Amino acid sequence: MSRFKTIFPNVNKPLIAMAHVPPLPGTPLFDASKGVQGLIDHVKRDTELLLEAGFDAILFCNEGDRPYQLHAGLEASAVMARVVTECKPSDRPYGVDFLWDAQCAMAIAVATDAYFMREVINGTWESDMGPWSPDAAKLLRDRRAFGREDLGIFANITPEFASNIGTRTAAQMAKSTVVSSLADVILVSGPMAGSEPDVSTVADVRDAVPSDIPVLLNTGAKAGTIAKYLKHANGCIVGSDLKRDGYTWNEVEPERVKRFIEAARSA
Repeated sequence: MSRFKTIFPNVNKPLIAMAHVPPLPGTPLFDASKGVQGLIDHVKRDTELLLEAGFDAILFCNEGDRPYQLHAGLEASAVMARVVTECKPSDRPYGVDFLWDAQCAMAIAVATDAYFMREVINGTWESDMGPWSPDAAKLLRDRRAFGREDLGIFANITPEFASNIGTRTAAQMAKSTVVSSLADVILVSGPMAGSEPDVSTVADVRDAVPSDIPVLLNTGAKAGTIAKYLKHANGCIVGSDLKRDGYTWNEVEPERVKRFIEAARSA
């Protein structure tokens, strides 16, 4: 059985909700007056709302750490691990992400017993963070060395805030990422957090990879448009549409959560 099916054995098209962590200590927007406990309180509130609404999994991410960096500090991984540990659900899967350091995400996943991690794991990119070349070979070797062969690797092949250096299409990248980098799940994103990719791109990627490899919509999931994406995608990750005013860095708003769940389940 694939890692994805092991994580979601009874869910046809999982809906994964983002739990966005506010800025961590040392980042430009960190709220020192609230401290680390303030991060935990914020994420715990959001997570409880998302779980009550019926999402199939939670994905914790340091979304507030603008400007993002490619190499995380020790304090970042330590604080993220604490936040996830104190806020993770006990009755359904959860994953972790760190923008944009796959090795840090792996470390947090190991520390918190996460079911899956999301990251860009291969390719070469020009990005807002500068030149970027992730190392899938090291990442998967670390997974084996850490004894976490069960950890699902959700690979983002069209990362936000970046563009590919090269001429391969998203579909070609997806196929290669499965074959050569052994990704468990392929994610398709828009150009920024909360932005939609072209539906045709999702469809092309779905057609390009084997049927047993899930393809998920990674950004831009919205109540008003989710139906057209789920015609092709095997599930979705959603964050911004659940927030007040649809703004990525606001708090989760219950009415928007309810609206999205109803639209996605009916689709």
